[in-house]
Amino acid sequence: MTDQTWEYEGYDPADEGLRESLCTLGNGYFATRGALPECAADDVHYPGTYVAGCYDRLTTEVAGRRVENEDMVNVPNWLSLRFRPLAEQWLSPDRTKVRDHRQVLHLASGLLERRTRYELGGGRVLAVRQQSLVHMGDPHLAALRTEFTAEDFSGDLEVEAALDGGVTNAGVARYRDLDGRHLTRVHTGSVEQDTVWLRCRTRASDIRIGLASRLTADPPVTDLHEATRACQQVRLSLLPGRTVTVDKTVALHTSRDPAISDPLGAAIDRVGAAPSFDELLDTHLTAWDQLWRRADLDVPGEAGRILRLHLFHVLQTLSPHTADLDVGVPARGLHGEAYRGHVFWDELFVLPYLGLHFPEVARALLRYRHRRLDRACAAARAVGRRGALYPWQSGSDGREETQELHLNPRSGRWLPDHSRLQRHVGSAVAYNVWQYCEASGDSEFLHTKGAEMLLQIARFWAESATWDETLGRHRIRGVMGPDEYHDAYPDAPEPGLDDNAYTNVTAAWVLTRALEVLRSLPEPRLRELAERTGLDDGELEQWEDVSRTLHVPFHAGVVSQFEGYGDLAELDWDDYRDRYGDIRRLDRILEAEGDTVNRYQASKQADVLMLGYLFPPEELARLFARLGHRLDDETWRRTVDHYLRRTSHGSTLSGLVHGWVLARARRAEAWTYCQEALRGDVADLQGGTTGEGIHLGAMAGTLDLVQRGLTGLETRAGGLRLNPVPLPELSSYGFSLRYRGHWGVRLRLEHGRLEVTVPSSDRSPIDIRLPDREFRVQPGDTCRLRLPD
Repeated sequence: MTDQTWEYEGYDPADEGLRESLCTLGNGYFATRGALPECAADDVHYPGTYVAGCYDRLTTEVAGRRVENEDMVNVPNWLSLRFRPLAEQWLSPDRTKVRDHRQVLHLASGLLERRTRYELGGGRVLAVRQQSLVHMGDPHLAALRTEFTAEDFSGDLEVEAALDGGVTNAGVARYRDLDGRHLTRVHTGSVEQDTVWLRCRTRASDIRIGLASRLTADPPVTDLHEATRACQQVRLSLLPGRTVTVDKTVALHTSRDPAISDPLGAAIDRVGAAPSFDELLDTHLTAWDQLWRRADLDVPGEAGRILRLHLFHVLQTLSPHTADLDVGVPARGLHGEAYRGHVFWDELFVLPYLGLHFPEVARALLRYRHRRLDRACAAARAVGRRGALYPWQSGSDGREETQELHLNPRSGRWLPDHSRLQRHVGSAVAYNVWQYCEASGDSEFLHTKGAEMLLQIARFWAESATWDETLGRHRIRGVMGPDEYHDAYPDAPEPGLDDNAYTNVTAAWVLTRALEVLRSLPEPRLRELAERTGLDDGELEQWEDVSRTLHVPFHAGVVSQFEGYGDLAELDWDDYRDRYGDIRRLDRILEAEGDTVNRYQASKQADVLMLGYLFPPEELARLFARLGHRLDDETWRRTVDHYLRRTSHGSTLSGLVHGWVLARARRAEAWTYCQEALRGDVADLQGGTTGEGIHLGAMAGTLDLVQRGLTGLETRAGGLRLNPVPLPELSSYGFSLRYRGHWGVRLRLEHGRLEVTVPSSDRSPIDIRLPDREFRVQPGDTCRLRLPD
């Protein structure tokens, strides 16, 4: 295994879900899990294919209630290709003896290769080699090459390739009580001797889907049409030691695509014009080469190998093709059905990275939020407020998609889900607007769509704040913070917590930034915005007041996660670790015992410490000072220590945030948490969840840990600020970025030295600011200097 490949040896059914997720191939438009083509969906295999933004809404009766759920649809399976010796059973690793099996994911080329040697009985061995790709140059094409070699026998082999429209959404066991039959009106047909097609629709959203498949082989190809499958068959004559090849090329379109009249016609035309597999591979490789150059990352060792895999999956989910789509950031990628393909706050961990490499993609993802601004304003009105209330889970149209019930697999009980009270997602949207505009210099976006979102999010926070005469402060009540363990006070009749520190501090930041942006707008634009939104000086004065008086609770000399947190009971952590071992999902353990985590000082993931992830130490101290509190280094260290001892890390984001924060606060322990973040998916640390889809926020966050966390990189006031904190375990690394029209700006840190290279262009020089000095790098120049110890 090299840093350019990700490899698996042998076949173990228990590992297939994880392998399929981590071997998924995609191009930003659609992705297909890395399943074996001869295997249909069952309890071991799940060959799902997902089109970005393709959702469908169904209703199911669950636990006596009608539950509505919108899913990212598992569209027809294009990958299917099975084979068997004539008149024998279809081969699969679950019912045929496997002598050798190997899968190799080629990261540099976006190619999945599998090699399997099947024992057929009677001393016969069939070697199968397959190469599959989802084309990065043409987002509507995919291809599969299969090579069969009879090692020591001759005979006929029957091959059947299919487009399968009989698939359902069944990839997550705990969702199987919900209706997952999203496809209807499946029709199939043929065009030429070598091409078949399938069309269908989603049941509620009425998205039309068209696929066409071309099968290329030396013998003649015949077609066979079943109720929901378009099949092509070919009989191969195998001779000892001779390799026979079958190529399958597929085109996929939906009615959401621009510049087409009909998805089926577009798919038939595209597959008919598609070149051979070898030519497709060449253009696919070129597209991947260009991506890797733009996202260049050089980190040595095992950490670098995992980071390259993470980058690969980020690029497959959110590629330059995403810039043309109306889609958000799916928390689990296009890799599976966990979280139903919904868009959460995870974009907070993704967009800051993308904005410094693919700003056009970051802008498109922010436009997804802007297009749903009216829906967010309607949600705010529904709770009696002005402004924008973005949903905790978003899908097709921006309504709240968070389920009302969730299943605890330990107890088997369906429980109320109050996570829609995580209203801090609005602050994440605002933060990403600000980060994108600072990195790109896109004043047009900031003055138009960005200002509109910032204004309405700030307005919602100001409207949510109520004045407490006793405290002499504004308060935000009835919310949840990032820690999903706590959704209510013990024995309280209603859900919600008061003055979550993360929520209140980020709300104050949003109000401050919104005021800053509005004051910087050109007068004609500010007038337009005020006329459209009813903004006046009195409201701006209110924002100023709230941004300085929001309550931040403390207890025992540390920042409290929420008001009353310090009054909760302490948990016997050692006892629970002794009894259960893995207690990442402590909430499920306690509920199954008849208890609730709401009674304890125990967190699923970073909550207060998220503030140290978003804001550099100096900015965080300024934010607290604006709110009337002194947050010195000692208070922050105590706060970090307090929550480190009381966090179970039941989220893949938790190790990332703790590693980021500790790199500044307590460097010696940071690497332990960085490793947890790196291994979260590749080692499936959350106990089987990766097989349901990767954790895209954690993957992108590890990349940003190197890019911004360890370097202290900030895009601020038209320049780059750097304050590196190299860890002993990672003291040498480099990466390139795109900054305000400069392509391929190269930063390298190595053993206390910093090197900055700015490629030649007609752009202005870049100002670099370190804690102890400032300098300017002209296009075409390289600057090298030694960092202070």
